[in-house]
Amino acid sequence: MENHLTPLLDIHNLVLYFRTSHGIVQAVDSVDLTLDYHRAVVILGESGCGKSSLAKAILRLLPRNVAVYNGRVLLEGNDVMKYDEEEFRQSIRWVAMSLVPQAAMNALNPVIRVGDQVAEPAMVHLGVSKSEALEQAKKMFDRVGVPLDFLNRYPFELSGGMRQRVAIAMALVTMPRLIILDEPTSALDLLTQANIFNTLKRIKQDMGISFILITHDIATSSELADEVAVMYAGQIIEASDAPHFFTEPLHPYSQMLMASVPRLRSDKDPIFIQGQPPSLISPPTGCRFADRCPKVFDRCRQEPPVVQSNGIFVKCWLYT
Repeated sequence: MENHLTPLLDIHNLVLYFRTSHGIVQAVDSVDLTLDYHRAVVILGESGCGKSSLAKAILRLLPRNVAVYNGRVLLEGNDVMKYDEEEFRQSIRWVAMSLVPQAAMNALNPVIRVGDQVAEPAMVHLGVSKSEALEQAKKMFDRVGVPLDFLNRYPFELSGGMRQRVAIAMALVTMPRLIILDEPTSALDLLTQANIFNTLKRIKQDMGISFILITHDIATSSELADEVAVMYAGQIIEASDAPHFFTEPLHPYSQMLMASVPRLRSDKDPIFIQGQPPSLISPPTGCRFADRCPKVFDRCRQEPPVVQSNGIFVKCWLYT
């Protein structure tokens, strides 16, 4: 039963570092994030900022070269970081939380019919029969707009948009509370992207599922967002409700991200953010955006910003 006094997801000081031949990569560094029921948070940022690593950390889909992995991930008030791997697999991953991965063609097995692939999570994690799982798969196909005769097709027979819808159906089939979408429309044309986001909005409204949408596409993400978190160099540097963020971002990086988006009703040319993000093997001592920031001053390079919050989370010395 839903307890709306407790957030659906409450992440505290989540850390995920990887061991490489060049050193320790601080992919996710002390991330805090809260998400309520029936809400969608969009995580924005450049490639390489740690967005996909954050998804892996939440779902515990970890590679072998993990150096550090700790923090608290509370799902409906329960700290799932304390679960052992088997307990997490049986009761959390694909049951309470599921994933729509980037590049749906790579996520689908090319030699298994898509109906069987969508049904499989229900069979494995919910323990239902194959016939029951296929009935549930049909319902999810209807939800996401895939014709039922596609159940017996193979992934290579589907368009990119249909494959993405199949991946969404697979994430939905166990009726999780939370779905993490990792760049779900990055390889699709604009019309297909719009259709996918309309589908996600309907699912959120009709089924009450919450979403974490990981993307670098500001324009399309605004269609789904209730809240926005901006990630840079392994850290979340700003988080606020979507209307406030899209009209008045506070962090200089957020402001430059918004200014880089072309607008139909503006004569201003989009800007280009100069420079590159810092290495996550040896990030700067102070603010990680300092070398690219047009508003930098001495303190920015010397001390990590203290989180300032007046209803908005922003890591920037400008808001002391």
